Amino acid sequence: MQTEKSLDRLWLGGHLATMTTGAAPYGAIRDAAIGVRDGCIAWIGPRVQLPPAVERHAKQVHDLQGAWITPGLIDCHTHVVHAGHRAAEFELRLLGASYAQIAQAGGGIVSTVRQTREASSATLIDTALQRMTQWCAEGATVIEIKSGYGLDLETELRMLRAARALEERAQMTIKTTFLGAHALPQEYAGRADTYIDLVVDEVLPAVAKEDLADAVDAFCEGIGFSVAQTRRVFQAAQALGLPVKLHADQLSDLGGAALAAEFAALSADHIEYSNEAGVRAMAKAGTVAVLLPGAFYFLRETQHPPIEALRKYGVPMAIATDNNPGSSPLVSLLLTMNMACTLFRFTPEEALAGITRHAARALGIEHSHGTLAIGKAADFALWRIDTPAQLAYAIGANPCVGRVRAGRSVPRMIGVPATF
Repeated sequence: MQTEKSLDRLWLGGHLATMTTGAAPYGAIRDAAIGVRDGCIAWIGPRVQLPPAVERHAKQVHDLQGAWITPGLIDCHTHVVHAGHRAAEFELRLLGASYAQIAQAGGGIVSTVRQTREASSATLIDTALQRMTQWCAEGATVIEIKSGYGLDLETELRMLRAARALEERAQMTIKTTFLGAHALPQEYAGRADTYIDLVVDEVLPAVAKEDLADAVDAFCEGIGFSVAQTRRVFQAAQALGLPVKLHADQLSDLGGAALAAEFAALSADHIEYSNEAGVRAMAKAGTVAVLLPGAFYFLRETQHPPIEALRKYGVPMAIATDNNPGSSPLVSLLLTMNMACTLFRFTPEEALAGITRHAARALGIEHSHGTLAIGKAADFALWRIDTPAQLAYAIGANPCVGRVRAGRSVPRMIGVPATF
């Protein structure tokens, strides 16, 4: 660290879970110090190694009183911008109705598309902001938001503009993903290739022209789009200089993991049915596995993702809420951690890495986020815990006592000021 300039802020008297790889679990540093300058981490390490002059000249010094600091949490897969909910369908399913029966009655994704198309930009922003209160309260500083409930030019653009507008309102970094190839809209029934023409020739270029997306996604599945159709979307994205990610192998093995790897995708998400060859391809391509235990739980699935194969080949495993109105109305990253441990047999350290280090890589921002290290963004969460394992342990608890973004404490969205 350069000491000729004073630190803007310095935190002392607590412990750090840096989530960097190394000998110590969680990359932990006990009785640590972390200092910030110009929105980035400028000093980090054991307090005993902190030069006295650095502490003396820091503009602000905060006493953590034994609290822990982790990187700000990252949700790398959400559909949080949409209108309405589908609680009635949840009730119908519990009473025995099938997905096909619900869809035939005008439910399913069609109902969300209808409500989202009818919603104003202000409505989309306000309802998303209400949902995001929980993420902010739990120490999240980055969230990915997909489109995909418009399925036409006007609404897809409106969803992505709304997502961009949320960044300042929520005081979070927002990464947007264009998911025009999410489902086939009713007006294109029986004409999937023609709809992909629309996505590739009209909607995606308009999205790119306005710089509304950081990545492009697709749903490659029997009830979604074929490998050939998905490949067309990915080729168009690459031509526009946009990275890709994929809803892959959630309900069947269509080779989605291998397809994602073929295009060096940032991530392949869900992947319950991915085969070992696909996992090997992901490892070679550097594609992150994003596992979504909320959807697995809510849909009462039984096919687990290939966890052991992912470990065997060293594929990074991120986890995310998959917040959406139909299959995962989950708003808690902390509960997602617990689900990853109980349903997918993650360790608590793997779960925390899944919403920090690996989630950052799944969004292509690992150079600036996901771990606590000199030069990275000073985005972190503060916790009243004895050990980081508690974050995955307590069901429904929220021990977060502060959220810092770019080196500044962020007030809670509900109006309660942050502790630190």
